[in-house]
This record gives sequence, structure tokens and C-alpha cells, in this order.
Amino acid sequence: MNSEEEFYDAETGLESDDSCEVSFKDACVYASKQTVNGKVPSENGVWERRTTLPAPMFSRNDFSVWGFLKKCIGMELSKITMPIVFNEPLSFLQRITEYMEHTYLIHKACTHSDSIERMQLVAAFAVSAVASQWDRTGKPFNPLLGETFELTRNEGYRMISEQVSHHPPISAFYAESLNQDFSFHGSIYPKLKFWGKSVEAEPKGTMTLELSKHREAYTWTNPMCCVHNVILGKLWIEQYGTVEIVNHSTGDKCVLNFKPCGMFGKELHRVEGHIQDKSKKKHHVIYGKWTECVYSIEPKVYEANKKAEKKSGGDSKKHKQEQGTGGDDADEMPDVQETVTMIPGSTLLWRVAPRPPHSTQMYNFTNFAMTLNELEPGMIGVVAPTDCRLRPDIRAMENGDIDTASREKERLEEKQRAARRERAKDEEEWSTRWFQQGNNPYTGAADWIFKGGYFDRKYSDLPDIY
Repeated sequence: MNSEEEFYDAETGLESDDSCEVSFKDACVYASKQTVNGKVPSENGVWERRTTLPAPMFSRNDFSVWGFLKKCIGMELSKITMPIVFNEPLSFLQRITEYMEHTYLIHKACTHSDSIERMQLVAAFAVSAVASQWDRTGKPFNPLLGETFELTRNEGYRMISEQVSHHPPISAFYAESLNQDFSFHGSIYPKLKFWGKSVEAEPKGTMTLELSKHREAYTWTNPMCCVHNVILGKLWIEQYGTVEIVNHSTGDKCVLNFKPCGMFGKELHRVEGHIQDKSKKKHHVIYGKWTECVYSIEPKVYEANKKAEKKSGGDSKKHKQEQGTGGDDADEMPDVQETVTMIPGSTLLWRVAPRPPHSTQMYNFTNFAMTLNELEPGMIGVVAPTDCRLRPDIRAMENGDIDTASREKERLEEKQRAARRERAKDEEEWSTRWFQQGNNPYTGAADWIFKGGYFDRKYSDLPDIY
């Protein structure tokens, strides 16, 4: 068996009656008080989600990263079986769900009558969607073929994702508002490469946001991500590249530049861009940091401020202080360090929520991420048997049992290999359950389209992948 085969085995409220199909017995409301891990629902019967993991993360100090990675220089890591020591206790499908942490921005966009104002909030949402990656140096588990994850939240949305392809690894997702305000969907093929000192991730795939009330559709792709110092030194992450958000209904466009760190680090985490209409007239400048906050300001005011700053020497002293400490400052979370200087006349579009005080001992998870693998009362027997929360290797790692997690990971890999051999023997093609191949209706690019039916709760024909 070649290394490529080994890796892919590891892989990687609605107003109609149908709207009542909210998962977990209508957003986790239960009549009786159940105790799970010493916790009980609040007085109104709504389950209080956890704020920590069952066990802190394990030490990686005894593992030789270089001993493993020196064989992988210049290679795409999707052709390499990664040791569990690299992981965090979430599936990549759950990691995708973290895009939804700041869904309030979409809800707010739906309330605006002006398309430029809506674009500002959509741009803020696109930036916020990658904010949880700050300091998240653990690799999510690669989903098994057919693996799923669903999430329904009181914030007014539900989401379903499925691992639709194993070779190459592709994850498809679909989210919708419970009152039919919006839908958010796409598919992601994460390409990873190791370059000796860093690991680079290219999240290939298109994000599509549809605002039904305004009959608008927005599309964009996510920036590149790079994890530095994977061999020696302090691990740190940067996002870089141009993100172009297009409103296919009005012709409005937002161009965001996720800036690379640069030689002296003064551009670390910075985002800058503008919003223009179909005639290419600039209406707003967007600036901030994807780790911190995003502001909007009139272009003339922004340019005048830049000229004044350049004339006076700018914040050169501040930049010198930041040059050698940008990565260290980032490691000081959860305390939010205000490093974006607000220009007078700016409007705050989004600010990141502080991480919990124990985040560094919990894989640098956000409060939102902390809840994703929790098995709430009533989930078993309601969620699909292919749901990530039921995956034993992730569950064992979350509980701090690394030996069991490693054994279960190997067992699942072998089970997937055996299933693939059986399909090959019978000349049987894998059939996806909830998504089908197609083309994005707005860009024409290859995409995976949600077929519906997941929330009908008819799971009897699903494969036993765990």
C-alpha cells in the first residue's frame, strides 16, 4: 500500500411545517433535568453547553516533529499519514462549522436595505470566519468517507456537513437560517504542503451566501493559511492572499487583502480592502486584523489619515516594538490586546470574542469550539450514526486517552480500507447521501449541492463507518 492510500484512509425558524425538524428535539429543549458530566440544564430546561473539555491537551514535548516531517519536505501532506500527536479533538467537519460562530453578522446584514451596508457585514463575516484559526496549531482529524456533522443553535440556524470524497478529500456543508433569511454553503478541499519550517494550507473551494429577502448571492474563497516554526521555536499562524467577495445580484464587490507578515512583522494579521459598486466607485475602506476586529471608513478619510501618518512618520516607534513581538503577543490570548488603531470616523463592524482563560490548555479552542464535540442529552438516536460526535478516536482524545485514540484511529483506517476493497471487488461506486456534484449557480465552478432530506431523520441505510 502506498503512502497516498494510507493518508486517504485516515481522511482526512422555518415558517413551513418542515421547519419543525430542528435537531436535538427542537434546539435541545427537554422536559426533564438530566445530568451529564455533573451538569444539569438550566431552570427553563435548555441545556447549558460546556465551557471546557473533559481533559486538558497532552504534551507534545516527547515527540520528535522533525523526525517525522523531514521525510515530507515539498510534499503535499494529503499523501502522508499523520501521527495523532499532530491532532486536536475535532473533525475537519466540525472545524468548518466554526465559520458560523459570528452568524449574528449575517442576521444583521439581512436587516439593512442598502446593498453596500450589507456588503460591509458580509465582509466582516468572511473575516470572522477564519478568526478561530489564531493559535490553533493542532490539526483537525481528517473525516472518514461518509462522516457527517450537524449543528442547530438557538441563534437561529442549523448546519449539516458531509465528507463527500475521500480521494481527494472534499468536505461539503450547508447552513440555513431557521426563519429562511439566509443559506450558506460550499465545499472545501484543503491542500497542505510542508516547506521545511512551515506547513501551508490552501483551502480550495467557494463559499456562497444567499440572502433570500434581498434575493442576493455572495461568493468568495478563503485566504491561504500558514503555520510557522513547526520544527523549532514558537508556533504561529498567518493568513494571506486576496479575498474577493462578489454580490452577483448588484455587481457590488469587496476586495480584501490578508497581508503576509512581512520582513519585520508589522503587517502580521492585518486585513485591508475596499467596497466598490458595479461602476467601480469606492464606497468604504475596510481595515483591521482577522484576529481582532474590523472597521469601515470613508475612502477619503482613510487616505487623508494615511497621508498624515506618512508625513509625521506614522507609528514607526510602535512598529519597531511590534517587529519582534507580534507572534508572542498573539500567544498571550485570551486577553485581547488592542493593536488596531481606530481612525476617527470609523465604524466597528466586528470584534472577536475573548477566548476562555484556560484556552491554552484546551488546544487554544474558542468558547464556540469547546462545545462542538459535546454529546448533549437526547443526541444519541437523533443525530445520524455517522456524526463526528460518535467517532471513538476523537472522543478518546478529547477525554485525554491518547493510547486509545491512536488505536481507534488505526482501527477506523483499516475499516475504511476494507470497505473500499469490498466496493472495488463488487465494482460498486461510493454514493454520497446528502450532497451531489454539480456547479455553483453563480460562478459556474465545480461544487457540491445539498440535496436535502437530512433533517427527515431517516438514517437506516447509512453505512457503519465507526
